[in-house]
Amino acid sequence: MAARDVRPRTEPLPATGTKGGPLPLLGVAVLGVLVLAGVSLLIGVSHVSWEALLSPAEHQRAVQVLVISRVPRTLALVLAGMSLAVAGLIMQMLARNRFVEPFTAGTAESASLGLLAVTLLAPGLPILARTAVAAGFAMAGTALFLFILRRIPLRSALVVPVVGLVLGAIFDAATTFFAYRFSLLQSLMAWTTGDFSSVLRGRYELLWGAFVLTVIAYVVADRFTVAGMGEAFTTNLGLSHPRIMALGLAIVAMVTAVVVATVGMIPFIGLVVPNVVSLIVGDNARRSIPWVAVMGAGFVLLCDIVGRVVRQPYEIPVGTVAGVVGSLLFLHLLLRRDDRVG
Repeated sequence: MAARDVRPRTEPLPATGTKGGPLPLLGVAVLGVLVLAGVSLLIGVSHVSWEALLSPAEHQRAVQVLVISRVPRTLALVLAGMSLAVAGLIMQMLARNRFVEPFTAGTAESASLGLLAVTLLAPGLPILARTAVAAGFAMAGTALFLFILRRIPLRSALVVPVVGLVLGAIFDAATTFFAYRFSLLQSLMAWTTGDFSSVLRGRYELLWGAFVLTVIAYVVADRFTVAGMGEAFTTNLGLSHPRIMALGLAIVAMVTAVVVATVGMIPFIGLVVPNVVSLIVGDNARRSIPWVAVMGAGFVLLCDIVGRVVRQPYEIPVGTVAGVVGSLLFLHLLLRRDDRVG
């Protein structure tokens, strides 16, 4: 009797708490984000303490700093982290690859190119119109990325992010060339560096639009889950794969454009957070999106706190801290031997 080749099979991690566990754990995660948000409110050059906040009549300056600067900044951090993490999850489902996100697929770079184009051609447009133009460029760049992927035979999990990085480098090179040609390098730095130090009341409200898009993504999460299983499977279920793809591209492009236009690029959030969440709760989008949103907000808050504490009273931009931490985690994901990733 011939011996059979029996190999150990890598089983997916159980979805934590499918029998009553995820909600308590998610509540703990939300509590942790609230603690980070509270810490963020008290950190900065201007002194703000709970004692000052409890007696506002005696500490009017502290209250003004809190209302005008600290609260808007904290809300901007939470909204940007939530929306970028969910956008990364959607892009991974559309591309069917664990190593892509808006900042490794050319989406953010094409949005930056759109902002430069509208600055050169129509500098008088309001911020909402500029964001719409940037979203159009971001959608076109993401569609080009997916088009190139379809033309690559036998694509591997590691080739896909390389293609996105090369495409993003091309967009970035074009943006830098024209910015240098027309003396707009300083403006370009504002779009490419995720920095929340200039966020004040009246300058971040556009990020609530990204929050609305995140809610829409949760509403149609089941369709993204089905689309991630392939075009044939989606069609057999009676759904329109091109429409789902178009909706996903629109959400990713608009979220990326809003964040880039408001606070600049924050890399690796949409890459690292969804991969970590998938190891905890699985690949179902409806179950994953709340986790991804909460952990994305916590990740950005933590990076911001580190950037504000390391060199007080100076700040290290959030994009820089997230780039260092995210790149290390990205290398870990690339090198780990796990059949579930990729």
